[in-house]
Amino acid sequence: MTTAIANKRPKKTKMTAGGAAAGGQVQSLSRGLSLLEFISDSQSGVALTDLAIQAGLPNSTTHRLLTTLQQHGFVRQVGDLGLWVIASHAFVVGSSFLQSRNLMVLVHPILRQLMEDSGETINLAIFNIDEYEAVIVDQVQCNALMRMSAPIGGQLPMHASGAGKALLATLSEQKCLQLLHKKGLHAYTQHTHTTAAALKENLEQIRKQGFSFDDEEHALGLRCIAACIYDEHHEAFAAISISGPISRISDERVTELGALVMRAAKEISREYGGNK
Repeated sequence: MTTAIANKRPKKTKMTAGGAAAGGQVQSLSRGLSLLEFISDSQSGVALTDLAIQAGLPNSTTHRLLTTLQQHGFVRQVGDLGLWVIASHAFVVGSSFLQSRNLMVLVHPILRQLMEDSGETINLAIFNIDEYEAVIVDQVQCNALMRMSAPIGGQLPMHASGAGKALLATLSEQKCLQLLHKKGLHAYTQHTHTTAAALKENLEQIRKQGFSFDDEEHALGLRCIAACIYDEHHEAFAAISISGPISRISDERVTELGALVMRAAKEISREYGGNK
């Protein structure tokens, strides 16, 4: 997600020989922000020792700073080597800057067109893998008197929402199991998938058809159809969804709306990530 944050990255904080920040800045905060920048510059994660060398800090100090950043959701460790990468909460904190992001400039007109074509409310949700949820970052509401409305920054459960299930379907079975163990399968309605077997079957169907279908699984009377947006590495990082009351999103419309949301998601993926 770093490609669209800004046209130019600010210069890293200069550190003195002892690792202190120059210019009278708060030392620990400057050190932590510097580590964030070092990690964000990496393509596939950075080892603790390498980060310590880049920052000019002892391994123990570097580990304490990283642990603090991890506790706040800004970084996380991945893989067998425990490499450090940027976590999705960094995006959530920066959501007030979304309107100036290239992604948002690109996506919003497509969301609006999708609303016109479907007649229903359209949402854009970003994958927050650490918190096991999808976060709504943009929305275009339909003109109908009865319509779905969710706040920007609102959180959607992965196993019980259109956007969440679309994103979940792109993960490996091992990663899905890790996420399921993290928060479980809470029953929001009697239609929620509350067993791993039922959810697995549903995810297989999503992979086959190319879009997800939330059939009153998060809220009674509400249906949602969603498809993923892929970055330049062909990895899903967001999803767009069509949401509306069951009275308008009938069984007969599901395939039609699925085709619309897949087409819009493919267009965004092509324009944003260069995917064909």
